[in-house]
Amino acid sequence: MKVLILSCKTGGGHDAAGLAMKEALEAQGHEAILFDYLTLAGQKVSQTVGDVYVNTVKTAPHIFGAVYKLGMVISRITRKSPVYYVNAKMGKYLQKYLDEEKFDALLMPHLYPSETLTYMKRQGIELPFMVAIMTDYTCIPFWEETRCDYYIVPHKDVASVCEKRGIPGEKLLSIGIPVSEKFTKTAEKAKVREHLKLPKEKRLFLVMGGSMGAGDLEKLTMQLEKRMEASDGIIVICGNNKKIFQKMKKDYQHHENIHIVGQTKQMSLYMKACDILYTKPGGLTSTEAAVSGIPIVHTSPIPGCETENKKFFVKYGMSIAPRTVEKQVEKGIELLDNPEKIQKMKAAQKAYIDKNAAQKIVELLQEHIN
Repeated sequence: MKVLILSCKTGGGHDAAGLAMKEALEAQGHEAILFDYLTLAGQKVSQTVGDVYVNTVKTAPHIFGAVYKLGMVISRITRKSPVYYVNAKMGKYLQKYLDEEKFDALLMPHLYPSETLTYMKRQGIELPFMVAIMTDYTCIPFWEETRCDYYIVPHKDVASVCEKRGIPGEKLLSIGIPVSEKFTKTAEKAKVREHLKLPKEKRLFLVMGGSMGAGDLEKLTMQLEKRMEASDGIIVICGNNKKIFQKMKKDYQHHENIHIVGQTKQMSLYMKACDILYTKPGGLTSTEAAVSGIPIVHTSPIPGCETENKKFFVKYGMSIAPRTVEKQVEKGIELLDNPEKIQKMKAAQKAYIDKNAAQKIVELLQEHIN
């Protein structure tokens, strides 16, 4: 089976879901190709779209939130949004590529390529089996105007919202968000810490802001340092935010209890090494954390889908999410001091998040292609 996975550089979660699917497909002996489909129109197009998204989220999250709300309004009054028409322009590039390469199935962990393929389908172009993968715990604007064969959603609650928005119920499969197998594997904390060269005896707080290093990592770290015990430690993951990484690396160079990390491919190990996680509620990061079984304190979300992710996790007891940084630190430390509450949270994570979503999606593809 030959599968094309189409993503887009607007946040790291879409690529992470795509990579998880590539990994799962290849483990079963299938061929899988993953790339940012906007590069078909040129690297500059992809770079521009990614830069606009990342810069908006980092510097003006309230604007992103306002655009998200506007999208929700537009999605209620029209079946063909401006987003649809913009992505339709990619049809000529994608059609040429699909004609040159023959695929058995298409996976889309992003809305944009799904919009392009919907336009192509409406033009009468014959397409392979199409499966969309939603990477947030809500139905973001404009999914309802796409025409995929199936939609993978994280939970039956999300399926219900999608159906109300107009996606046929028989196309909605509550399988979960795919994550890399490395997050699902168990490992001894002491051995992981030794591998990462982290202190073995300390309680370790993991602080992160997603792939973009978004959120107020400095303020959160400062408040944790004030409240934690002398024997505790903090690991701060800055992602690809080079500016905040360089600043914090300089500010904390003489603090032996605080470790500043930039972009890393060892996130699964850090989650296994640490005792509690402070993170913004990105769909992929939250899912990876729940699969890893680490207690989660959700920090302030980027307005929009992350707000809904936070609500979902709190509703089912998989995280706590106090409003202020001070309360986040306070309640996180209280949680860490309460083993019973931690076990209850881990049990909820195990009950509501399926760690085998990627494998189940592969099985779906095999069934339909065969």
